[in-house]
Amino acid sequence: MRYPDRLQCGLRIAKIGNSSVRYEIGVFKHGHEPIAASGFIADVFVDAQTERPTRIPDFVRAVMEPLLTQN
Repeated sequence: MRYPDRLQCGLRIAKIGNSSVRYEIGVFKHGHEPIAASGFIADVFVDAQTERPTRIPDFVRAVMEPLLTQN
């Protein structure tokens, strides 16, 4: 890929743990199948008072679970 190529990006939830979520990102050249770049983000839910990991709230988990994908 190079300028001025158009890009497409995809995001999925790969794993939901007790206090964390793993999001995976894919970058594609617009209209082409092979993935050009990939990465992930680990998002840890933290208690604002203690600054320690905390359980993902049930209402948040309920929204995320339908977006969970398998490799």
